[in-house]
Amino acid sequence: MSLKVAIQMDPIGPIDITADSTFRLAEEAQARGHQLFYYTPDKLYWNDGRVMARGWPLTVRRVKGDHFALGDEMDVDLSEWDVVWLRQDPPFDMGYITTTHLLERLHPATLVVNDPFWVRNFPEKLLVLQFPDLIPPTLIARDLVTIREFKALHGDIILKPLYGNGGAGVFRLDPNDRNLSSLHELFTGLSREPLIAQKFLPDVSNGDKRVILVNGEPVGAINRVPQAGETRSNMHVGGRPEKVGLTARDLEICAAIGPTLRDHGQIFVGIDVIGDYLTEINVTSPTGIQELERFDGTNVAERIWQVIEAKRAG
Repeated sequence: MSLKVAIQMDPIGPIDITADSTFRLAEEAQARGHQLFYYTPDKLYWNDGRVMARGWPLTVRRVKGDHFALGDEMDVDLSEWDVVWLRQDPPFDMGYITTTHLLERLHPATLVVNDPFWVRNFPEKLLVLQFPDLIPPTLIARDLVTIREFKALHGDIILKPLYGNGGAGVFRLDPNDRNLSSLHELFTGLSREPLIAQKFLPDVSNGDKRVILVNGEPVGAINRVPQAGETRSNMHVGGRPEKVGLTARDLEICAAIGPTLRDHGQIFVGIDVIGDYLTEINVTSPTGIQELERFDGTNVAERIWQVIEAKRAG
């Protein structure tokens, strides 16, 4: 089976080909004989009833500094393509949301991965609310009094923007901290969005586990260990990936959330687990494929493409 595959992603030039999951997905697609087309989110548009993109035929290769080649720029009707990958990074802002509305016009005649309707309605830090028994004590609020009461109850909390990503804007406020009011003033001055607060989990010092699910089934995990003196374990901010296995609790969490992900077209998902708690379900642009493949020898990209190809064959 040869598929026509369009990839909506951030600029391909600066990516790290040893870590970028989108590059790995493109590399595997090319190896399987699929035709690639690449465009950035700002090149997606609606014109006279058609969802269009201006971009380039794409070839990838695992050569640092020379990892891609582009054909001539062209405009394509995405309804004529078999698969569109929604792979740009957050922030999950109105620009991102608009792309989901446009791509939703294609799906499912053109398979959009992940399903854009549910990407829009399953924000990373909100989908976990469907599983209250799996998450730590959590608050979503904008009102300072409400946040202060939550902190008084739990003492040591994490406070972060509801639609943030990559560890940006994540603060730990321990029982001795005096910065809550200032942080609230800062956040609310920057946006109208609520904040999310969670009880601090000391187990984060042992790592923040990224579990990758393909079509609702766990395929493995990596552990992301924060730097000394750092609360955040995101690899964007210096977290160190290391090999780790799946625990009975991890499998219990995956069994609980897997059917929801599978039934709503979320083919490639990365969840975050600290100790015994689920903290995020990442559906927008999850990462971790290459690290997991190196640690476990599992061809995760192949597993993802097998699911996509089966859906297209059906």
